[in-house]
Amino acid sequence: MPTRKQVFSSDFTDTPYWWKDWRPHDETMSEVPRDVDVAIVGAGYAGLSCALEFARYGLSVAVLEAGVPGIGASTLSGGQVSGGVNVGKAPSGKKLDSSVPQQRQQKLLREASASYDVFERILRDNAIDCAYVKAGRINAMWTDAHMAAWCKRIVDLNTHASAGARILSREELRGELASDIYAGGVLLERAGQVHPSLMFAGLLAAARQAGATVCSNAAVRSIARRGAEHRIETSRGTLSSRHVVVCTNGYTGESMPDLQRRVVPVVSHQIATEELAAGLQASLIPRRRGISETRRVVNYYRYSPDGKRLLFGGRARFYNLDRRQSAAILHAQMIERFPQMADVKVAYSWGGTVALTLDFLPHLGRTADGVYYALGCNGSGVVMMTYLGYKLARLIIEGQAPESSAYGTPMLTHALYRGKPWFMPALGSYYQIRDVIDKRRQRA
Repeated sequence: MPTRKQVFSSDFTDTPYWWKDWRPHDETMSEVPRDVDVAIVGAGYAGLSCALEFARYGLSVAVLEAGVPGIGASTLSGGQVSGGVNVGKAPSGKKLDSSVPQQRQQKLLREASASYDVFERILRDNAIDCAYVKAGRINAMWTDAHMAAWCKRIVDLNTHASAGARILSREELRGELASDIYAGGVLLERAGQVHPSLMFAGLLAAARQAGATVCSNAAVRSIARRGAEHRIETSRGTLSSRHVVVCTNGYTGESMPDLQRRVVPVVSHQIATEELAAGLQASLIPRRRGISETRRVVNYYRYSPDGKRLLFGGRARFYNLDRRQSAAILHAQMIERFPQMADVKVAYSWGGTVALTLDFLPHLGRTADGVYYALGCNGSGVVMMTYLGYKLARLIIEGQAPESSAYGTPMLTHALYRGKPWFMPALGSYYQIRDVIDKRRQRA
């Protein structure tokens, strides 16, 4: 195996791989309006899809972004998409807790399935060219116990989420994936991949074309209710709005303390390899599917849209790392799965912040002060956050309560958590140790 110094290619960069095709910027620098119908905090997938729907309905909309649009997780994801088959996934490797009634589990799956329809319709209706391919995804089973648990879910996944799911034995998986580390897999036909940065760029252009004002460098400092209106102070001015929607996910800050203490920010790290030799390009994932594991501390990977590089991601550590440190860790994990890649070097390394919730479910809702929110994708955000933004806009337009959605349940918090994830290094290490123990028992 290469030494740490040999891990990196001569042209290594900590600039995200996706930004070579579209990089976050804002050449327009729109002024913050004084008065709008809807103010949306956060210009990610959720904020922009929400703004797009409101603007098309004819309402005036301002999207307030603390940096420049696209600087957060929306342009930094792995770009895998599916119809919510990971909804409710807990770090234990299990799915929805048995205490969740079966009827609600099925409702969650049905709405997750609808989210995929919305995602595809938004791409189609706005002619967003983002290298979308419906190549399917494989959930690779870390242990036989994980396989047994997934076998019990297949009927519900196909009945309520239209997942097109089927079991792959260890031997069948070997035909899909050139790795011997897994106990088998589940193939999800209704899944695919996008170029996340190009998808974001298309959604941003569509929202602006529909009439939404997207304001860069307009960090929200406070939100206060004033009768039927909200007064929002930003770093670039103050505005009044009838409705406020918070779509900040893993970047929810101190200006919204009640929401901040209900989401746990976690950095997900990624690498892109140098261009692979032709033999590796053809053999690693021959059908170019996306791969996601069932470990507690998950790894996920896929080819780049041109098929020349492997993009490999995961939660390398649960504390701050520089991009070379996270790349070295992910490279070692990649080699554990693909020993044949021992001489392949890392060309790109980056990371973005996702938001976990205490019940591992996405949420949309309304605070006691009348502020709406769409938060908590739990690491599966391309489709779900796009959908939650759209869905919340539709509920507000139609005068329906958030509770009418399967995801409209209260967000949990804990007395010992105030918005700073002090416990994640210890908890993350515990989960990593448990993954190792499970694998050793499997081999024994």
